[in-house]
Amino acid sequence: MAIDIGNETIITLSQAAAMLPPRRGGRKVHIATLFRWAQMGLGGVRLEVIRIGSALHTSREALQRFCDALTAARPIPPAPESPASRRAAHAAAERDAQALGI
Repeated sequence: MAIDIGNETIITLSQAAAMLPPRRGGRKVHIATLFRWAQMGLGGVRLEVIRIGSALHTSREALQRFCDALTAARPIPPAPESPASRRAAHAAAERDAQALGI
């Protein structure tokens, strides 16, 4: 999808970087990071940008699409089961097997 300047909120890469939460160690996301995301992408996903004059811009909506695509590309794995929940599942399976005469 391309940025639609008539319907999206256009922002500079610097403004986009300021919108993002801090990285490791509390450091802000650097504008070069957004430029790299636009140029090379991250995990096969590229940040949409448009050139206005000599400067690159993106949009709030494009930044959201970028984050959504990254999340879809690498879903968050489920939390590992705890030993207690495994024991409970095992006990329930044994009860079910006994009820069936197995």
